[in-house]
Amino acid sequence: MTDVVPFPIARRRNFIRKQAAHAARMNPDSAVRYVERQLLVQRDAMRRRGISENLINRELHSMAAAMYTEFVQVKSVGGA
Repeated sequence: MTDVVPFPIARRRNFIRKQAAHAARMNPDSAVRYVERQLLVQRDAMRRRGISENLINRELHSMAAAMYTEFVQVKSVGGA
């Protein structure tokens, strides 16, 4: 059986920026729920593609970190 390796989700800059900008326009509770929902959507998509749970967990951690970094940048410049 071959391993399916996803393209690193944290390197999908436009996707990450869009998600972080959208979350930045929400109140804090809604933003947290939105990010959690996006992580679940990505998890489910990777599972359907047959990606191992270890890789999924790594990718979701990277995605969350990238979104947080982008979110802080958006908030610090007063954008979104």
